[in-house]
Amino acid sequence: MSDPAREVNCDGLVGPTHNYGGLSFGNIASLEHGGRTSNPRAAALQGLAKMKLLFARGVSQIVFPPGLAPRLDVLRRLGFTGADRDALARAHRADPALLALVYSASDMWTANAATVSPSADCRDGRVHFTIANLATEPHRSLEAGDRLRLFRKVFADETHFRVHEPLPSFFPDEGAANHTRLCPDYGEAGLHVFVYGRELSVRGTSSEAFIKGPGRFPARQCREAQESIARLHGLALDRVAYLRQNPAAIDAGVFHNDVISLGDRDFFFYHEQAFADPGAIDALQTAYKNLRAADDKPGALRLFMVPANRLSLAEAVVTYVFNSQIVRTGNGETLLLAPEECAQNAPVMEILEEAREAGCFRQMDFINLRESMNNGGGPACLRLRVALTEKEFAAVHPGVVFTDALYEALRDWVERRYRARLAPEDLQDPELIEETRDTLAELEEILDLRGAIV
Repeated sequence: MSDPAREVNCDGLVGPTHNYGGLSFGNIASLEHGGRTSNPRAAALQGLAKMKLLFARGVSQIVFPPGLAPRLDVLRRLGFTGADRDALARAHRADPALLALVYSASDMWTANAATVSPSADCRDGRVHFTIANLATEPHRSLEAGDRLRLFRKVFADETHFRVHEPLPSFFPDEGAANHTRLCPDYGEAGLHVFVYGRELSVRGTSSEAFIKGPGRFPARQCREAQESIARLHGLALDRVAYLRQNPAAIDAGVFHNDVISLGDRDFFFYHEQAFADPGAIDALQTAYKNLRAADDKPGALRLFMVPANRLSLAEAVVTYVFNSQIVRTGNGETLLLAPEECAQNAPVMEILEEAREAGCFRQMDFINLRESMNNGGGPACLRLRVALTEKEFAAVHPGVVFTDALYEALRDWVERRYRARLAPEDLQDPELIEETRDTLAELEEILDLRGAIV
């Protein structure tokens, strides 16, 4: 008897130190909101509301906790020694951005946690994860160790799962935000589409080999990292495609590919200026058709291109329309979940209505994620997509599997524990350290993840 697969959304809980540090160079929203006052409680409740909405529609959900913050170990490695209070004060005097860095809650954006390949595609028949090193952003590079420990706890059954360490930092890797898997259904063989911003030359001695790409903002993802992941996961060559991101899109604020294109099963929704090669989409269609033909199951991608003269790159970035989620609900229908900013933009709504009329999805819903959006992350940033068979899903650590009871427990925890206001100067407050540790220690108990966070 076959073991059918489902797509599971692994959503990141927004941490209690959610702040607007303006740390992400190339992320327009992050830069524009840097230094403003955040609302961690509202941020976490908005993320929980998204999980609850999709769970109510029949979508399986997993909850990932935030990592430990502040990272006082990092401050001490940078020379800020002494009591916690003194280390905070000295770091603030030296560079206030350092406090925002060690207090960062950016691991809420779980799309950057890892790259995932389902068992249907991997040579050894297991689900493979490679933890992202996030080497191009200092605050995000701190996440890798915590994520490796967490994934090996949540996906501990090595009969079904293989969790790989992050790649060396000289191959920058941003995880699933630059990866899309196209397939007829979640449990069938798929085409892994890796989108990169630059190629590196480890053979050359010139530093210029490492700075190819756009001129305004950095290209974060390198192709060599993705080629390494394909090898580690045991993906066949005919199940992999590599597309280069358009440098003009990166300079417009498209720091990850999931800000400019979106795929679900055999549907691909993309902006005209998403890719550098004008023939990229034709090549993608050919690769998909060849893959289906090799399995004696002819099929083609359903493509929906958004022309630049109808939606500029700037509008795509502001509304995050391509950072929407497309999910299959419990009754088998396809739902697009978009930021509420899309519903307030007439050109975007015209495009989405056309896509729905074309059969790209059956339903649309819009959600308030204002706190995350202000920091540069929409619905798709908050989740990692993992295709699992029933046996694989049963092997996941049960404490993180979303239920109505877990939702109520987490909502109560957030409302009791989280601050409703966090200004930049509040990061100097030594009471915030113990407050955050106690908050995360309670979360370990709720998710039965003792020793995985604090």
